[in-house]
Amino acid sequence: MGEPWLALAIAIPTGGMAILAYLVVGLVIGIESMGVPLPGETTLVAAALLASQGHHLHIQYVIGAAAIGAIVGDSIGYFIGRKAGRGLFERLGRRSRHFSEDRIVRAEKYFQKYGVWTVFFGRFVALLRIFAGPMAGMLRMPYPRFLAANAAGGIAWSATIGIVAYKVGDNADKIFGRVSVWALVVIGVAVVAAYVVHKIRKRRHAAPTVPERQSADV
Repeated sequence: MGEPWLALAIAIPTGGMAILAYLVVGLVIGIESMGVPLPGETTLVAAALLASQGHHLHIQYVIGAAAIGAIVGDSIGYFIGRKAGRGLFERLGRRSRHFSEDRIVRAEKYFQKYGVWTVFFGRFVALLRIFAGPMAGMLRMPYPRFLAANAAGGIAWSATIGIVAYKVGDNADKIFGRVSVWALVVIGVAVVAAYVVHKIRKRRHAAPTVPERQSADV
């Protein structure tokens, strides 16, 4: 579930930035839920580990921040997908392998077969966690049904992952050492920075090159 990120999360001394940590949790999960491939689940696990070790974080607030981020992010993704339609996925597919045609087709099949259950259980599946909001909007799922499944799934996922990580975290310091609140902030900044750098590099590589004209010998 992203061991390198968890290793980073336990390596830096605490800074006591609890409110900022909650914001990072909600923001990363919210952006992931909008359709951007970020490690939302790993961020939730890292925050729950922090809470388990008493670094001024409370697990109920960590879960609450994650649930709010998931619900709001999915809702924004829903309206983006509803407005942009399938063309959105086709454009994204040309830019990122996360939105390849094969993955889009698989996500569509889940939605057509299981409907709102895909939104609920999709929160526990990395692929569907990214696709759920935009895909539901694109397929014109009624928003009240989507919101009900989205809220239930977001709360269930946040509580399940958060509580499990919190319980496991009681012994985490014996294995890894003290967990850091600052590390969670670093994770959020590093993830966003890495994504921006990735996009810039990809655009540079995708830029068309104009072949030089070869002068003919006279």
